[in-house]
Amino acid sequence: MKKTYITTMPNHIGAFLKASECFAALGINITQVSYNKAVDSHTLFIDAEGDEEQLKAADEKLVQIGYLQTADNDKGIVLVEFHLKDIPGSVTQVLRLISEYKLNISYISSQENGSTYQAFKMGLFVDDASVLKAFLARVETLCPVRVIDYNHAEKIYDNSIFYRSFVSGLMQTLGLPEECREKLLVNSNLVMQMLDEKGLSPYKTFESISRFAELLSVCRGSAFSPRITVHPITENTRITLIEPPCGSNTAILQSCGETLFIDCGYALYREEMESIFRRLLPEWDTMRRRIFITHADVDHCGLLPLFDEILASSKSRECLILEYKGKNGFREQNPTHRPYINICKIVTRYNPPEPGRITGMWDTQGDLQAPLTPIGFFRFGEMCFEVYQGKGGHLAGETVLIDFGHHVAFTGDIYVNMHGMTREQSTYNQYAPVLMTSVDTDPELCAEERRSIMQRLGIGQWQIFGAHGMKKDYQVQAEK
Repeated sequence: MKKTYITTMPNHIGAFLKASECFAALGINITQVSYNKAVDSHTLFIDAEGDEEQLKAADEKLVQIGYLQTADNDKGIVLVEFHLKDIPGSVTQVLRLISEYKLNISYISSQENGSTYQAFKMGLFVDDASVLKAFLARVETLCPVRVIDYNHAEKIYDNSIFYRSFVSGLMQTLGLPEECREKLLVNSNLVMQMLDEKGLSPYKTFESISRFAELLSVCRGSAFSPRITVHPITENTRITLIEPPCGSNTAILQSCGETLFIDCGYALYREEMESIFRRLLPEWDTMRRRIFITHADVDHCGLLPLFDEILASSKSRECLILEYKGKNGFREQNPTHRPYINICKIVTRYNPPEPGRITGMWDTQGDLQAPLTPIGFFRFGEMCFEVYQGKGGHLAGETVLIDFGHHVAFTGDIYVNMHGMTREQSTYNQYAPVLMTSVDTDPELCAEERRSIMQRLGIGQWQIFGAHGMKKDYQVQAEK
C-alpha cells in the first residue's frame, strides 16, 4: 500500500532525518521524496510504502512530532506585516527580536511605496503560540504590526505555506470540496517537480495551473458562450458544431431523423451544455442519446454519463473501463502527463461512464503498423464513414471518420483548426502543452498521422471537423 505524506518541517539540520527514523522504526519504505526550497522551505512530500497498520501508525507518529498538521496543532507558518519607517536599520531591530525568540523566517517581501513607511511582510515558522504572542508584544513597542494569517480560534494555520495557499486558491476558484485538497497538493507538486527538472521556473508552473483553473471558472454560467454553427451536408443531413471556450468541441450529426453526438466537453459545464442541447433539440429529455468519441481524453468525455449509448474504438473503451475501475487510463500511464490529467479530472469533476453503456467497435489485434490504418466502416443515416485508427501519436485508440461521398471528415485531436479558434480557445490551449510538456503522446508520430489524413482526402471541397476550433474548409486540387 502506497501513500503520499505532505509534511511541514522546521527548516533546520536533522528535520528529514527525524522523519526518516520514524518510518524506519515502523518498517516503512520511503520510495520518493520531493522538496523545493525555492518554492516552500517547509513542505516536504514523502512517498511511503507499507501495510495499512504501518501507515496508520506513521500518521500518528508524524502528528506527534508535529510534521502533519491537525486542527488542534499550533505548528505552522504565520504571515506577519510590520509597518516600518523607511530609514536605514529599521528592520534590524525586528530581526534581532526574531532571532531572540528563535523564530524561523520562511518568506520575506518588502517594497518601497513612495511614502515614509514600508509594509514589510514575513512568514514566520512557529511551533508554540505562546512564543508568537510574546514576540508580537515586544514588536509592538517598536512599530505597528498585524498578523495576516490567523484564524478566529487564535490558532496558527498553515495557509501561508505556499503549496497549501496555492491549492486553497484553486479550490475557492472552482468551488471544490475539501476531499480534493490532498490530491491537488500531490499532483501540483508532481507537475512542478517534473517541469523544474526541465528548467521551467516552479512559479511559472503554478501560474499556469492557476490560469488554467481561472479560465475554467470564468467561463461558467452566463459567461459560457460557445460558438455554435450549422453546416448543411444534404437536404436531410446537417452538422451542428458547438465550440466551448475550454475543452473539446461537440458535434451533433442529424441525418434522416436520427441524431448522433461526436465528442463532448468537460463535466464542469454539464448544466450549461444541457441547456444548449435542450434549445437545439426539444426532444433531448426523452430521446435515446447516442455519442461517438474520437478518443478517451478527459476534455472529450466529461459528459458521457448523460448518454445511453457510447460508441468508441475497442481501445478507447478499454481506457474508459480502466478509469471506471479507478486505475490509470492511457493518458495517466504516461508519467509526464499523469499529474496534469489528475488535476484536470479533479477540477472539472470528471467521472467515467458505466462500462455497460460503452460499445467497443472495430477491435484491432496487435500493434498497428501504419500511422493511420483503416479498421472498418460506420453508417449513420445518409453518411457512410470509413474508420481509421491512429497508431497512438495523440492517444491510443484515436479514430478518424471520413465520408468520401460527402467530403466530410471528423479528425478528433489528430488534426485541429489552430487558426480557426476563438481568443478564449487559443488562450485555453496554451496551458496543456506547458503542463504536460506536449498534448501528444508522440508528437512526431501524430504529425505523421496528420499528414496521412490529408493525403487520403480525394479531389474536391472538404469539410473537416476537428475537435478544437471551427470547421476547416479544405480544397483538394486535381494534379496537373
